[in-house]
Amino acid sequence: MAERRMFSKRLTNSARFIKMPSSTQNLYFHLGLNADDDGIVEAFSIMNQIGATEDDLKILVAKSFVIVLNDDLVSYIVDWRENNKIRADRKVDSIYKDLLLKVIPEVQLLESKERADRKKEEMDVIGTSQKKEDIEISTFVNGTSHGQPMDSIGQVRSGQDNDRFDINNKIYILSSVREKIEKELSCHITDKKLEEIYDKAFQYKIANPIEYIFAMIKNEVDKNEY
Repeated sequence: MAERRMFSKRLTNSARFIKMPSSTQNLYFHLGLNADDDGIVEAFSIMNQIGATEDDLKILVAKSFVIVLNDDLVSYIVDWRENNKIRADRKVDSIYKDLLLKVIPEVQLLESKERADRKKEEMDVIGTSQKKEDIEISTFVNGTSHGQPMDSIGQVRSGQDNDRFDINNKIYILSSVREKIEKELSCHITDKKLEEIYDKAFQYKIANPIEYIFAMIKNEVDKNEY
């Protein structure tokens, strides 16, 4: 819940507001300061804290500034959304939201959304695990490794992409990679993993897919992921 609250001058400077007793006006301000993000507040505890009376609350109700929702004096500030502009990704739903909707079904509430910074954090977590792999893909595509040429790896030749990645070549490529892995790395790689890396080679039109897929697998083996 926010630490700051606002009040609309259109309301607090109106005759309807100013004609109320000072104690009633004071109660309104304290209710607003302590309301949750849906404009709901436990009026009874606030009244006790500032020495307000039930008559003050009754005046606010009579003047349509507040609606009491239950016998415990949980109350809704009618002009809440005019007073306060809250970002949807910062809003925390009231614990009394269901009560409010039951008493005032037509009330218009701000729908909360996921915080943008949390989405970024989630994307950063995902991105961190993929960053190195993306760099490796870029290396093969651009044909460099630490600034040095990588011969034919990554040098895409126009007119050869479709031939290189047709179904017959796919079978040949995966078979060749598996043989190379078993011979040089002495480990077993699942078909699913090979398919995943092959799909990346296909996506980036890698000029030498056999070497690319083998290098990707070797990197994961070196990181003890197999």
